[in-house]
Amino acid sequence: MDNTRKVIDAFKKSKEPLNASAIVKITGLDKKEVDKIMEKLKKDGVIESPKRCYWMLK
Repeated sequence: MDNTRKVIDAFKKSKEPLNASAIVKITGLDKKEVDKIMEKLKKDGVIESPKRCYWMLK
């Protein structure tokens, strides 16, 4: 499973918005890798921010 899929699955399993630190704990990925993936997901319009520093799938 690629890292992007791990991050998306973490969002899918969560009932509430997540920040990067929570995703690091859930996936076990490096924080820099999570930040890079989340930046791409933001750019592609896959995730949105309901409140500052927290993200969820659109």
